[in-house]
Amino acid sequence: MAAAGPSVFLLMVNGQVESAQFPEYDDLYCKYCFVYGQDWAPTAGLEEGISQITSKSQDVRRALVWNFPIDVTFKSTNPYGWPQIVLSVYGPDVFGNDVVRGYGAVHLPFSPGRHKRTIPMFVPESTSKLQKFTSWFMGRRPEYTDPKVVAQGEGREVTRVRSQGFVTLLFNVVTKDMRKLGYDTGPSDTQGISGPSPPQGLPR
Repeated sequence: MAAAGPSVFLLMVNGQVESAQFPEYDDLYCKYCFVYGQDWAPTAGLEEGISQITSKSQDVRRALVWNFPIDVTFKSTNPYGWPQIVLSVYGPDVFGNDVVRGYGAVHLPFSPGRHKRTIPMFVPESTSKLQKFTSWFMGRRPEYTDPKVVAQGEGREVTRVRSQGFVTLLFNVVTKDMRKLGYDTGPSDTQGISGPSPPQGLPR
C-alpha cells in the first residue's frame, strides 16, 4: 500500500532584525509579531519578541544596530494568508516617555534562500494642530492599540500617517513539501541577497 502524501507544508524562517535608520531619533528598541491566515499555525519558535535598546553607531552611517534574532516555523495547507512580520519601533521623547517611532510590515519571503528586506516605517498623525500639541505636551502620541492592524487593510484608508525611517531585516527561508502539494516557489538562491521590497511593503 502506497504511503499517503503530505497534507501540510512547512515554512521555516530564521534571521534577524538587523538595523534601522531614524535620522531624528536615538536610543530605540523594536518589537515584532506575526500576522497570518486562519489556515496557518506556528509549530516552533517565537511568535513575538522585543529587542534591546540601541544607540546610533559612531560611523558615518549613524545606524541603529539590533541584530535581534528571528526564528519561527509555520505549517499550512495553502498559501492564502501567507505570514507577515509586523515591526514597531519605540523610543523616548523629550520628556522621557516611550512613544512609537515607526510601524511597518512585510510578507515573509516566498522562495527558499537568503533574503534582505528594507521596510519603510510610518507613524499615525493627529488630525488637527491642537490634538498634535496636546499629544506632544501630554506625552501620549497617536498609536495603534494593536500593531497587527498594520498588516491588514480594514480602516487603513481613514488613518493619517507620516513616513519616518527604515528597518532592515535578513531572512533565511526553508520550505518543505510545497512542491509535493503542487506549489512552485522557484529555484533556491542561497548565494545572492535579494534587494529591498517595493515601497508598499509587499513581497516581490
